[in-house]
Amino acid sequence: MRSTIKSLRKSRGFTLIELMVVLVIIGVLAALIVPNMLDRADDARVTAARTDVNNLMQALKLYKLDNLRYPSGEQGLQSLVAKPTVGVIPPNWRPYLDKLPADPWGHPYQFANPGLKGEIDVYSLGADGVVGGEGRNADIGNWQ
Repeated sequence: MRSTIKSLRKSRGFTLIELMVVLVIIGVLAALIVPNMLDRADDARVTAARTDVNNLMQALKLYKLDNLRYPSGEQGLQSLVAKPTVGVIPPNWRPYLDKLPADPWGHPYQFANPGLKGEIDVYSLGADGVVGGEGRNADIGNWQ
């Protein structure tokens, strides 16, 4: 009976040292994995912005095929969703998009006609929402 009581005491649970070792191991793993996961989220946002810019450019090219010109700077990207009421009214307008997307950081995409980097520019201002920047704050545009 005595040996049964001793074996019950030994198998009751973990010691404090065992728990501390497990917590340290979990902490080290978290410190190694979490930064990599955060970088992946930023990479995914940049990829989504590039895809959106390419889709907007395709819609603008269709607009130009139908109307022989791109929308003016004042008409902007909104002319892909609603018929412009300012500037030169497009003769063969039709809806090119159901709605304008926002960039992955929640900012509207920018449009310039004439563009600074090409005939027209479509771009996202990046994570900071300000022109220019580096890394995740860099502008993402159709010139890239």
